[in-house]
Amino acid sequence: MSLTLVIGNKNYSSWSLRAALALELTGEPYEERRIALRQPDTAQRIGEHSPSGRVPVLLTDFGPVWDSLAIGEYLAERFPEAYLWPRGEYARAVARSVCAEMHSSFAALRAHLPMDLKREARLEHIPEEAQADIRRVCALWQHCRQQFGADGSFLFGHASLADAFYAPVAARFHSYQVDLPAEAATYVATVYQWPAFQRWYRAALQETETI
Repeated sequence: MSLTLVIGNKNYSSWSLRAALALELTGEPYEERRIALRQPDTAQRIGEHSPSGRVPVLLTDFGPVWDSLAIGEYLAERFPEAYLWPRGEYARAVARSVCAEMHSSFAALRAHLPMDLKREARLEHIPEEAQADIRRVCALWQHCRQQFGADGSFLFGHASLADAFYAPVAARFHSYQVDLPAEAATYVATVYQWPAFQRWYRAALQETETI
């Protein structure tokens, strides 16, 4: 089965990063097709692959799967032996809950601390609404680590879709040098030590486009 992941800039596209990490969790080979965002031909090039006109989109032998959450669910069903969702019914329910919350929430965090993997500088001021998002993320991480993380250093012990979804947030906290509780800071370090994330990060640093 052939798989091709269409993504945006690695430095900026948090949604693409989620899908790429999900694919890495499967251990399956895949091709990558990068389309630079906010270029004159971006919409036309993405539209050749994605029904939604957005990235990421996973091209399969059966057709495209778009949206990072749908891509994650598809891969979890296609490769059940990879355990993209954690073991245990309740653990999987919580993992889906935190991924859904990431997918639909944290608008202030996205707006005020957009992903920029090359950045390493504090903001002079983080608005209260973004600070509230940061506190909520840290609380989620603490809950997952304390209740489900005994068998490893990721949110549910082993790396899962929950980590794929929150890796871009960990990257934001690192890039903007956000002050974090000790457990959250340790989790950010875990993400940066994750080989799949490291490969993406190194490639992002080599990009030349600026948005």
